[in-house]
Amino acid sequence: MDVVSNQVLASRHAEEKTTARAASKLMTTYLVFGALKEGRLSLKQSVVIPEKIAVLNSGGSRMFLQAGGKATVQELLYGLIVHDADDAALVLSLVVSGDEKRFVELMNQESLRLGMKSTLYASPFGSGKGGYSTLADLAVLAANVIREYPAYYFNFSVRELTYNSIRMRNPNRLLWLDPAVDGLMATNGSGQSYMLVASARRHSALGERRLLSIVSGAVSDQARTQESLKLLNWGFQNFDMIRLFEKDQIVAKPEVWKGSSGNMEVGFIEDTYISIPKGAVPRLKVRACPE
Repeated sequence: MDVVSNQVLASRHAEEKTTARAASKLMTTYLVFGALKEGRLSLKQSVVIPEKIAVLNSGGSRMFLQAGGKATVQELLYGLIVHDADDAALVLSLVVSGDEKRFVELMNQESLRLGMKSTLYASPFGSGKGGYSTLADLAVLAANVIREYPAYYFNFSVRELTYNSIRMRNPNRLLWLDPAVDGLMATNGSGQSYMLVASARRHSALGERRLLSIVSGAVSDQARTQESLKLLNWGFQNFDMIRLFEKDQIVAKPEVWKGSSGNMEVGFIEDTYISIPKGAVPRLKVRACPE
């Protein structure tokens, strides 16, 4: 997906239902970013780890939080994003809403608001029964995270985390392999369940280009890394981004019947971009449709 033009450049099985693990972790991150932006949380805020963490049996990665201990919101975010930690996701959900069930309700409300029509959340970390999503919905969520919370996007590019003397490395290996890649999130699994949601940005004559790739069902960490890199490079190499119209540019003056004026000025409230195959610019035609 080209995040700037909001176009899907290529997809396969994007509408098939899959586990909600990556979508759950990313939605939890999205809601935490929202609480930070609204001032309901702060990165330096200290959190007492609840007793509930002692009985968490999700089967996923953990940052080994101990009941009664303390961690900052920043440390918990790093644990969630950098280490794919289920316990960090659970604690953050309790910090945001005070109750895990209420937090899951918020996740589903936001999912509907964003237009994620084929997603159902069952937990803040995506383990357990009942939750599902699609890669198409996951792309919508990832793109909104990028657009809405640029001030907190730096969390996705952190390569390593050390907590309680335990060193944890980000499973998104593209952060080491490609300097253009600056996030988002990898979820680990076994068998054919390795997933990577990755984004890369490069500069062009018209400004920043940003692409988003999602690889699911990979058999290994190496496979998802290689396929993600192929997708991102393919997108940058085979498509050009052009600006169709500038913000507030008048593009048409259609007639208005029975109005106070005979014509109405029509344009866009922000710069409008489109991605097209390389070499196709001379063949591009733009026209205003009457309906």
